[in-house]
Amino acid sequence: MIEENKDMQAETLSANNTRDFAQRSSLYQEFLAEREEILRHKWLESEKQGKDIGFERALLDWIRRHRQSWRSSRSSHSAK
Repeated sequence: MIEENKDMQAETLSANNTRDFAQRSSLYQEFLAEREEILRHKWLESEKQGKDIGFERALLDWIRRHRQSWRSSRSSHSAK
């Protein structure tokens, strides 16, 4: 029983450390920001078409039409 508790505590600590690292990671933060933009694009395009266009279609459309300018805009803002 004591060994099980130690194992569970170690797993919890490991999961917390991983989550904390992910929260601090600039790459992960960039991923979350990009994902948010894709979801916004999905919502807007779905509203225009009157139906859910799906994440994959929104992702590909957003990458093709908006990703480059979005990244440039973010990069110029972070440089200031």
